Amino acid sequence: MMSSLVAFVGAAFLIAMVPGPSTAVILRRSVMHGRVNGMATVLGNECGVLLWGLAAAFGLSALLLASRLAYDAMRITGAVVLVYMGARALWKARHKDEADDEPAPAAAVSHGRAFRQGLITNFANPKAGVFAVSFLPQFVPHGAPVLATLVLFSVIWAVVDMIWYLPMVWLAGRARALLQRASIRRRMEQVSGLVLLGLGIRLAAES
Repeated sequence: MMSSLVAFVGAAFLIAMVPGPSTAVILRRSVMHGRVNGMATVLGNECGVLLWGLAAAFGLSALLLASRLAYDAMRITGAVVLVYMGARALWKARHKDEADDEPAPAAAVSHGRAFRQGLITNFANPKAGVFAVSFLPQFVPHGAPVLATLVLFSVIWAVVDMIWYLPMVWLAGRARALLQRASIRRRMEQVSGLVLLGLGIRLAAES
């Protein structure tokens, strides 16, 4: 059991390092709104990771493999979410007052919204579900209780993912202090918006 656990943790770290939609959203929230807001996004993302892991443990993620319609529905939903967030970022960048170099007040930042954005970004991605049902069972040791082991692996997967994002959020928060001018923040909104749009279009175009 211990060797399987060590192998799983190592594999989970490698998977966490692969950038994707969640990485783009977390970095954007951290740079634009600070570390606390970035961590709220991370917590939402990890809830999505945990939900996909539990869905795999209880066999629900297998529906995405068995049903092309279910997978495509999730894929299009995820693409729409990413395109919406990208378009919203571009709209905000376009409509910021160019003469205003003051940072947005802290009260205007919603951590609840950041949490929901992290959760939706992860849970609306069907590739995460297919990955969970393909990835987690490989590490269940022979003779071990399958359901309990998969639930444990789901929790570990979420924790490992969060550990990977912690230094990323901290560094992005440090960079925020250098990006307080409105012109620079507009440019960041534009870049993050284009990245999210590109990820959404790519997800929609995948077969």
